[in-house]
Amino acid sequence: MKSTLKSDDVEEWLDLKIVRPLGYLWTLFFNKLNVHPNTVTVLSMIIGGASGFFLSKRADTTEGLIYNIIGVLLIMWANLYDSADGQLARMTGKKTRLGRILDGAAGDIWFFSIYVGLAVRLFPQTIPFTTIQWSWWAFLLMAVSGFLCHSRQANLADYYRQAHLFFQKGAANSELDNYLQQKALYDQARWSDDVIWKFFLFTYVRYTKVQEAQTPEFQKLMATVKKAYPKEMPQALRDDFRAHSLPLIKYVNMLSFNTRAIVLYICCLIDMPYIYPLFEIIVLMSMFFHMRSSHEKFCKQLRQNVEAGKY
Repeated sequence: MKSTLKSDDVEEWLDLKIVRPLGYLWTLFFNKLNVHPNTVTVLSMIIGGASGFFLSKRADTTEGLIYNIIGVLLIMWANLYDSADGQLARMTGKKTRLGRILDGAAGDIWFFSIYVGLAVRLFPQTIPFTTIQWSWWAFLLMAVSGFLCHSRQANLADYYRQAHLFFQKGAANSELDNYLQQKALYDQARWSDDVIWKFFLFTYVRYTKVQEAQTPEFQKLMATVKKAYPKEMPQALRDDFRAHSLPLIKYVNMLSFNTRAIVLYICCLIDMPYIYPLFEIIVLMSMFFHMRSSHEKFCKQLRQNVEAGKY
């Protein structure tokens, strides 16, 4: 199983102990049936997307609680498939660029469904400690939480994970894509040849552009490193990057899935779903800004070290 993991550095405890082992069982199952990793990703999209319907029901009755439990179980199931698709791709060597794009889109589809479901759930209720109905404010709250907070958090967390893998294990073991490469692929592709591929490239180009826009010091570091070491990066530089990046991986993991999912489960099951978007907006965004500030600071220092010839 360990050979199907990216790196112990970027694996969360809960993933290593529960998610990856269970995902590996699904990996073996799908491998035996010769199922392509991309098919597993699509299945996770369908299963996770269905959770929004069940979480749209209040949990203040036995029937409603059962609906919410089903919704939680669907998200867990989808997450196991999300783990299995990557493990299957590494096991079989069937790693594709489309798979990378689909994998990133899977979580977006799950949570889009969840945000809509929670907004529908809150719509007829009153805002706590007031007599005001949530109404369309519920949709606004979920939009802020999802589009302005969650998407930025997950986007940057994924980028920092891939950056860590790039310096730790090299380009072959990382998916650190850049905007210019993806834009070139998008420009080469034609809508008339493959509409779906062209659409996914369109979304992925934007995805990588946002990642690079949020990390100016890291971009300067990468440019400096490529210019100073066009063939091979010094091991000392790799080690320094890892030493600075590793303490931030805990924030990367918390901003990815498990932490937010656990909070979501609890909030839905105790019938207080409005706490979840507030958690993303207040707590996770605080982590986001701290992580980005710390990462940019050490990237600037490493760039100055490279320019000073310390490696």
